[in-house]
Amino acid sequence: MTKLKPSELKKRYENASRHKDNWRSIYEDAYRYALPMRNLYDGYAEANVPGQDKMARVFDSTAIQSTQKFANRLQSGVFPPQREWCRLMPGDEIPEEREVEVQRILDDYSTKMFAVMRQSQFDMSMGEFLLELAIGTAVMLIQPGDEVQPIRYTCIPTFLICFEEGPFGKVENVYRKMKRPFNVLEQEFPDIKISQAMRSRYESDDTEMVDLIEGTYYDKLTGNYHYQIIDEMGRDELVYRDLKSFPWVIARYMKASQERYGRGPVLTALPDIRSLNKVKELILKSSSLSIGGVYTASDDGVLNPSTVRIVPGAIIPVARNGGPQGESLKPLPRPGDTQLSQLVTGDLVASIKAILMDESLPPDTMSARSALEISERMKQLSQNLGASYGRLINETMIPVVKRTLEVMNDVGMIELPLKVNGLQVKIAPTAPLAMAQNMGKVEETLNFMQITSQMGPQGQVFLKQDKLIDYIADQMGVPAELRTTPEEREQLMQQAMEIAQQQGLMNEQGQPAEQPAEVNQ
Repeated sequence: MTKLKPSELKKRYENASRHKDNWRSIYEDAYRYALPMRNLYDGYAEANVPGQDKMARVFDSTAIQSTQKFANRLQSGVFPPQREWCRLMPGDEIPEEREVEVQRILDDYSTKMFAVMRQSQFDMSMGEFLLELAIGTAVMLIQPGDEVQPIRYTCIPTFLICFEEGPFGKVENVYRKMKRPFNVLEQEFPDIKISQAMRSRYESDDTEMVDLIEGTYYDKLTGNYHYQIIDEMGRDELVYRDLKSFPWVIARYMKASQERYGRGPVLTALPDIRSLNKVKELILKSSSLSIGGVYTASDDGVLNPSTVRIVPGAIIPVARNGGPQGESLKPLPRPGDTQLSQLVTGDLVASIKAILMDESLPPDTMSARSALEISERMKQLSQNLGASYGRLINETMIPVVKRTLEVMNDVGMIELPLKVNGLQVKIAPTAPLAMAQNMGKVEETLNFMQITSQMGPQGQVFLKQDKLIDYIADQMGVPAELRTTPEEREQLMQQAMEIAQQQGLMNEQGQPAEQPAEVNQ
């Protein structure tokens, strides 16, 4: 694929945008009730009026709180802030005798990478990214930065993004509609080319917003990516770049076949969220009627329905309140069952929290929680994530690490001679969720060792002792600098054998073995 003309790029953006419009209604409700502060749907983006009240139609905050807890729990379990949550490891193409040596080099690269991430505020962007992922689709843009922030991690609201998939469901083409003040274009994009006609349009007010279309698309002939920025009308090309790697990280929590966009736990809980919001609205209206009351007043005239107001404190004129004349003032009976409303509300709240995995540890007033119980909770969270955990690793962790290393290599921070492709270098998660799974493997291995040790010498031949320790160390994430290489182990074993031979020879000659010199007291 060659470079697209501005008109062609605009057409592809419009086609992708029309496809995304099919998802607008369901995403609109999800953002309205679960992430109202990040809601750009409901016309907020089109109106271009900041500071609007986005919670006017929200009567219950259960979904908001549980969504935030879901994102926080996911971040602490997979991408814990200020910690190293993955490890670069030698792939299958690396010779076995060089694995420890290569591991030491890769550990050094991992340390540099996480230092850059901490300096570049990655943790803040990842928190916003996981909030979007709770709805179904999350987008992050990774670009080279400056001296203060070496890499820029930017979480882009999904409302501004539309994309196309290539073969095998991989996202290859991404389009974004954005607005920038005209006077910052040359500062943000140093290689921008602005035509004289465009300059003249903003000559009177250079702070006016400019509507732009950004496109990043894959070239199957070269294997690289084209990056373009055009004006909204599709007339002028402002920026063009050739990229070696894909700058976008697009993750879907769960995706159905033949669908581009993801479906997250918020969409699963959306029927309960809608119902709970409506029940809370009706309960509040009923409570206001109970507090203020609605009354009927005797009136000899004819009741006019247009004058009846069912609001707290209202008085409805009627012909009589029973009997020959009835009471002069009588409360209007109020229907509804408060206990039933509370029961329905409790069931809906419990269902929403269960779907969003908002199951916290018991309160501090109860007995102390053991480390084993907390570890089992992490295992349970990993099991509840299921296939979504694997998608999170493949569509988020691996692309983030690959893109970060590629940017660091391009700007000269590191020199990466190997490819992060799973064969030369592979990415192994070391976050609490992953370690909980790894410790399960270690326990199985130790149990097998215990069984073989009870079988005597015949059972010992089933285990490779030299490989066993390395396997356990890899599963527990022990740094390679704390472990010896095969050459160092061979030297240590040879030295131990020589010392043993010397001691045996002295014993045969009847000479006492050399004792270490004692310090004179």
